[in-house]
Amino acid sequence: MSRLVSIPKPTLERLPIYYRVLLQCREAGIKYVSSGDLGLRTGFDNAQVRKDLNHIWSGGRPGLGYEVDRLAGCLAEFLGLHNHTDAVLVGAGRLGAALVGYPGFASYGFEIVAVFDNDPEKTSRSLCGRPIMPMSRCADLIERLRIKMGIITVPAESAQAVADILVGAGVKAIWSFAPTKLEVPKDVLVRSEDLAVGLATLSYYIKEQEMQHEQTN
Repeated sequence: MSRLVSIPKPTLERLPIYYRVLLQCREAGIKYVSSGDLGLRTGFDNAQVRKDLNHIWSGGRPGLGYEVDRLAGCLAEFLGLHNHTDAVLVGAGRLGAALVGYPGFASYGFEIVAVFDNDPEKTSRSLCGRPIMPMSRCADLIERLRIKMGIITVPAESAQAVADILVGAGVKAIWSFAPTKLEVPKDVLVRSEDLAVGLATLSYYIKEQEMQHEQTN
């Protein structure tokens, strides 16, 4: 794919989900998949699936659907999954450990190559085979290895200082699990995952369902 296609952010966030389902289809020996089947497997509307995929490939065949191998390859190329992406992680707590140990990143060409923490008790240990290094070594390693992605799993009060170090060393994309808004230059992308927001949303949904059940009984 020789040119960069600009697509809406919601569409971009759905494409990796289609890719994961296509990998599952390929493992199951499925050769073709329709937009309707993709919709059922992903939970998205049939028309939405077609609209999303038309941004990058319109190679569906009438009566057969999309060729699984070709569509998966197209998505992998579009998303840059064929390019190996190295990242550093700051914050060697339980969440950081879970991310470092997650095997599913390999399917997306993604690897956490270094782990950093400020706690001297942690920097003498390793995490999933990776030594935990002090923050004093973070910027130098990022610059030497030309790392462009950083993951932040530190408390909110420490997150901005960590982000400043990452950005200053050349990181252009940050995946943050700290419950706070980070201030970064315009050319740096931040993806924030606030676990408390997700939990509160689910909690509210459960409460709403219980109230509706009480009202109908």
